[in-house]
Amino acid sequence: MRDINDYILFAEVVSGGSFAAASRRVRIPKSTISRRIGLLEERLGVRLIERSTRRFRVTEIGQSFYERCKVIMLDVEQADSIVSESLSEPKGLVRCSCPLGLYETLAPVFSSFLLAYPQARLQLVAGDNPVNLIEDRIDIAIRVRTVLDSDGSLVMRTLGHSERILVTSPALASKIDQSSLDSLSTLPTIATSDQNHAIEWQFHHVALGTKSILHEPVLSCVDFSTVREAAIAGIGIALLPDHTCSQALKSGKLVRVFPEWKTTLGILHIVFTTRRGLPPVVRAFIDHLASQIKQHSQQATQS
Repeated sequence: MRDINDYILFAEVVSGGSFAAASRRVRIPKSTISRRIGLLEERLGVRLIERSTRRFRVTEIGQSFYERCKVIMLDVEQADSIVSESLSEPKGLVRCSCPLGLYETLAPVFSSFLLAYPQARLQLVAGDNPVNLIEDRIDIAIRVRTVLDSDGSLVMRTLGHSERILVTSPALASKIDQSSLDSLSTLPTIATSDQNHAIEWQFHHVALGTKSILHEPVLSCVDFSTVREAAIAGIGIALLPDHTCSQALKSGKLVRVFPEWKTTLGILHIVFTTRRGLPPVVRAFIDHLASQIKQHSQQATQS
């Protein structure tokens, strides 16, 4: 089997003019280098260097062989430099899968990442269904689940939590009897779904336990911003992630209804296939996501 190190050793011997010079340069015993060059000659079936106690001469075929070995050395050096360069500055493409409902919230994070790393490129793959990271060539998948996957081949990192809350316009809220959650099934609702049948919402109350509400929404749409705007317009009551309607709540365009009834917390997390050997640009994107989402959560808590 060919060993590229033998070609490099031969080039070092010729460029240095002796086995001793090559030994000092690569810090390998002269006897070891001589033996490996001898084995290389034996495998090739030619004499590359004429050598004795008083003479060192590169043969004609050895000189031609040396020219090609120099090319090999240059290729190896260039390959090393590519890796070193990639380790020193994040660059290249990151393919990220992200649920549709998070695009509006994370759009500033995506933009700030590209501004921070001008040699990076980001391709966002939209979809709410789980993706196969390897088959779909996805570097990172952003997910929101009530229970984390148990796939041992994936590395997971929790970024935060998301709670779905009931919201509507102040005008509609003023007309609602919030003393009983059961009345929700008779009120106009807006669902973040693409189903054309009745929707079931599940809630939990500290004192009253768990309750399911079956309802037929007047509007169903998977786009959170569309649902939010419909709720602001007074079309109905929407069950939305808190991060999607936080600004509308602060401005008074939306208000919470039935606030004592809670939904199961969603775990915002990312998954990727390996922790070691990640390309620097992927590692930078993961760290950027984590820091920005943490900062956003702290600001929301303080306000």
